[in-house]
Amino acid sequence: MSSASVPAPHSERLHALDAVRAYALLLGIVLHAAMSFLPSPARFWFIQDTHPSAILGIITFAIHVFRMTTFFLMAGFFARMGLHRRGTAAFIRDRLQRIAVPLVVGWPIVFAPMVAVVIWASHFPHGGPVPGMAGWPPVLPHFPMAHLWFLYVLLELYAATLLLRGAFRALDPAGRLQTRADALFAQIMHSRFAPAILALPIGIALCLDPTWVGFIGVRTPDQSLITNGQAWIGFGSAFGVGWLLHRQIHLLRAIERRWLSNTLIAIGLIAISWALALTVSLVSARVWAAPVDLASIRLAGAVAYALAIWTTSFAAIGLALRFMSGFSATRRYLADASYWLYLIHMPIVMELQLAVSQLDWPWPAKFALILLVALPAMLASYHWLVRDTIIGRVLNGRRARQDKSSRVAVGQAWT
Repeated sequence: MSSASVPAPHSERLHALDAVRAYALLLGIVLHAAMSFLPSPARFWFIQDTHPSAILGIITFAIHVFRMTTFFLMAGFFARMGLHRRGTAAFIRDRLQRIAVPLVVGWPIVFAPMVAVVIWASHFPHGGPVPGMAGWPPVLPHFPMAHLWFLYVLLELYAATLLLRGAFRALDPAGRLQTRADALFAQIMHSRFAPAILALPIGIALCLDPTWVGFIGVRTPDQSLITNGQAWIGFGSAFGVGWLLHRQIHLLRAIERRWLSNTLIAIGLIAISWALALTVSLVSARVWAAPVDLASIRLAGAVAYALAIWTTSFAAIGLALRFMSGFSATRRYLADASYWLYLIHMPIVMELQLAVSQLDWPWPAKFALILLVALPAMLASYHWLVRDTIIGRVLNGRRARQDKSSRVAVGQAWT
């Protein structure tokens, strides 16, 4: 079935998807705030807190499994919505304004204080540049994009999608291939094995990586201008699924119907993935002698992790569709604010992590303090300095008035 034959959905469904995209970024702030507390024999963050937490380690592992895949799936969905609403030329201008400009302008603004915090951390025990971190100035293509790498990958995916779209239109002017692709995609999405089928590309990529371990997740291109294969496969396939999902929006109902089963399976897969990742680490460090070889454990971990990625992504979307379909002023406000919060959060969170790192407080108090200081301060900056200013218009576009009875498509939020 082509997208032309699918009736437009009620805007409430789009409220749910907009919330998914926003919460994926907000969870990133939680994840980064927890990094200094993660127990690890070798320091991998700029500061290692004096009170590590295994609980936060499990929480961050679970968030890391699905957060960016879910975000890129939603980005693909809303990208196609924006393209069909605005047209190609206007879509490109919009993406340059709301993605390229924040990347180019925002990177030096957030990276400079991050460097300052890392230098400050050098005077603390277990602090300073992470061993193996690339030197400065960077030798291209190596470049420290830090947490803004996702903007760079988005621009690549927009360009690649527009090129592929043009090629398909040239090779298939009658749309027969698109019709067959839509039919195949619909068949996959109606299947109970949809997460397993969609997990095949990234699963193969993880299995072919001999040094991969579950704690890494999908390798992100945060230190290079050349996007690695895992990122292209993992996040590119998610973007493509979102694009195809918008062509047949009714398929969202299949995801919503299976919200409970996907959630329960996702919890099990995350637990298995975490256990296998821990096993690989223990065997590699020769702390424990496993009854099977390391390669087999790593292979099992890659399969479980790939399944967890897509099952948890579908669970998150299904939960939102089931319980967040109606309009919420609070969720809408957070959806608008989430982009700004994610752009600026890293140096703020890092400074707070360093400030509490040596305090003899239990980790829950330290972690809570970081979030309770950072989030209100960032929200205040959004409300007073961004929301109704030119910065807000660059990041979020022109905001439309909404209320419970409105049927305005939520896709005007940034993607």
